[in-house]
Amino acid sequence: MIFANARFVLPDGMQDGLELVVENGKIAEIRERSSAGAVDLKGSYLAPGFIDLHIHGALGRDTMEASPEAFQAICDYHATGGTTSLLLTTVTAPISEIVNVLKAVRSPGGAITQILGVHVEGPFISKARAGAQRAEFIRDPDPYSIDSLLAFADVIKIMTLAPELPNVLALIDRLRLHKIIVSGGHSDASDIEARAGFEYGMRRVTHTFNAMSSAHRQGIYREAGLLEFALSEPDITCELIADGHHVSPTLMKMLYRAKGPGGICLVTDATAGAGLAQGKEFTLSGRHCVVSDGVCLLADRSALAGSASRMIDLVRVMVNQVGVPLHEAVAMATANPAQALGFMTKGKLEAGADADLVVLSPQLEVAQTFVDGEQIFLL
Repeated sequence: MIFANARFVLPDGMQDGLELVVENGKIAEIRERSSAGAVDLKGSYLAPGFIDLHIHGALGRDTMEASPEAFQAICDYHATGGTTSLLLTTVTAPISEIVNVLKAVRSPGGAITQILGVHVEGPFISKARAGAQRAEFIRDPDPYSIDSLLAFADVIKIMTLAPELPNVLALIDRLRLHKIIVSGGHSDASDIEARAGFEYGMRRVTHTFNAMSSAHRQGIYREAGLLEFALSEPDITCELIADGHHVSPTLMKMLYRAKGPGGICLVTDATAGAGLAQGKEFTLSGRHCVVSDGVCLLADRSALAGSASRMIDLVRVMVNQVGVPLHEAVAMATANPAQALGFMTKGKLEAGADADLVVLSPQLEVAQTFVDGEQIFLL
């Protein structure tokens, strides 16, 4: 298959006059346009497929169902937003329920091409910053819980935890040994506690600005929190839910100025409400939630309950509301998460890379999505 007559979204900008050759699920070549009979993309954008590192659900289905049917429904819906790879994300729950998800992803029935692994969000988080997570299941790290989870270290790619908890630094050590990315989140950490987590190997933070400590008075002095530590530390990569609801444009601009295009990974944090109509109710870890004005809320509207967005919605917000160049916004949804996970054949348009592709209209709507060169969505 040969794709031509597109604006290629490359790391340093757009380029016209090229064609992309796909063979055996890989990008075989990118060259000057020369072929007759190529697929004519009619001037659309051609970009790498999007990679979502933090996604709970869609269309009323939830990762915590631990079923291939739920996993497939989530992948299929988010393919309409250009997502070709994702990490199914758990919530704070009994360890046995999280293990059930890990088992299901590892099993042959959970072997769906788009699923790269699991992001374990909780239960080792702060009750003070629980957000929509269920406080009764939050716990400090203990040997039984850690051993139960690390039996699936091959499946876990990221773990979100609060660096201020007792015994958490020893946990970070173990996670690093298993090459699991440590992300600070749902955390009330002080500047000192955040730095301790960093020194042990914490190199990212979860949904920046949301459910994390920020600058406050400590006695008569002003002290940074996890947010300011992450903004100031060049080696910390920041997740961003750029749905236009979780974080205001001004705060997103501040993050962009602080971290640059290479320090941000766009994530949806989509829950089961994604894809449901306005006013529809759903559950998140047993909590009643509702879709309202394009975002997911607890039913009593006391807190956000993830997003209702797809990755293309985030890219569009970054371009239209934050003023980020399209190629940089796309990198935040492709190259940056691929690099974080160490998947060197994803997130880029170059020879040898996986043929995970998304075709975008001039209005930044997804027209087609391909995984390994196979079309999985057509508008």
